[in-house]
Amino acid sequence: MTRLILRRLLASIVVLWSVTLLVFVATLLLPGDPARAILGQQATPERIAALREQLGLDDPVWQRYLDWLGGVLTGDLGTSTATQGSVNELLADRIPASGLLLVAAAVLSTVAGLLLGTWSALRRGRTADHTVSALSLVVAALPEFVIGVALVVVLSTTVFRVLPSVTLTRPDEPVWAHPEQLVLPVLTLALVVTPYITRMMRATMSEVLDSGYVEMARLKGLPERVVLTRHALPHAIGPVAQVIALQLAWLAGGVVVVEFLFRYPGIGAALIDAVNNRDVEVVQAITLLIAGVYVVVNLIADVLGVLVDPKQRTGVSS
Repeated sequence: MTRLILRRLLASIVVLWSVTLLVFVATLLLPGDPARAILGQQATPERIAALREQLGLDDPVWQRYLDWLGGVLTGDLGTSTATQGSVNELLADRIPASGLLLVAAAVLSTVAGLLLGTWSALRRGRTADHTVSALSLVVAALPEFVIGVALVVVLSTTVFRVLPSVTLTRPDEPVWAHPEQLVLPVLTLALVVTPYITRMMRATMSEVLDSGYVEMARLKGLPERVVLTRHALPHAIGPVAQVIALQLAWLAGGVVVVEFLFRYPGIGAALIDAVNNRDVEVVQAITLLIAGVYVVVNLIADVLGVLVDPKQRTGVSS
């Protein structure tokens, strides 16, 4: 197990380094001049040249990359070219806000997906199974902004009007000070992810329920609850862990659209503002942060998949 974790950790470090390189190159390819974007179209060439020198935009590309990478490794994400303030301070309040959104959506979607998938598998071929499969397929086909708009129509504007349609938090208070404002963003993200987990759990659990060791456990007279919790679920969750990881990692990127839709003060809204303002340092920091979440979640899923799957755990230990 230790050897597996070390291998996956080394691979994750290589992936993150590759991401830093790709992110840096991608920001170089953005159209326009950051200095001109900050000063405006009416700025004189002298002022633009002075700002470019101040921001280090005239330095060699390799030197700029090494300076930026060194700052990332030491926890310094640089200076925002739009606000001239620290990127760390800019994201200090937004990262916890987005983290709360992601964790709440991840817990809700994972629990709902596993329960619905297991319940559907236990009722294969029945009306309940067909209903869950049809609904999950329909919801999975909808983009996140469509789901968000539909929730706003049903719960905020036209039908019930029980929840706020946008986030209206003052700058001096945390977003969780008004929990009702979190409901629609969390529901939107959870509804996007839950169908995939449900369908994968249903398929895996159906296969496990037809396996020989589950049949043997039933022939021994074990209660159905024991058969499910001790024999079926450990074998079913292993393969599903990878799907859960991919979907939860998607949340880190999908949160951008959802935050923009609900005016949620997280990293997604900051990323959109940074792109509009050609704030390269902020774009690099947020993109790297999202990629880091993606890599870490997949690493955790790989380890958990081995821990909960008896077959993989036996293979590793041997």
